[in-house]
Amino acid sequence: MQPDTEKKTGKISPHTEEEPLKGTFASVLMLGAFIVVCWFAVFSLFLNRA
Repeated sequence: MQPDTEKKTGKISPHTEEEPLKGTFASVLMLGAFIVVCWFAVFSLFLNRA
């Protein structure tokens, strides 16, 4: 059984599956944590020097 788009156009579209994005999600979380830690480090320096 073909999808409707293949019936209308007569073209067979390549079967694409989404890749798991667990590594990307972990990288984004680590980058976000690094940014938050850096922000707090700079903020604490600001408070100590004020």
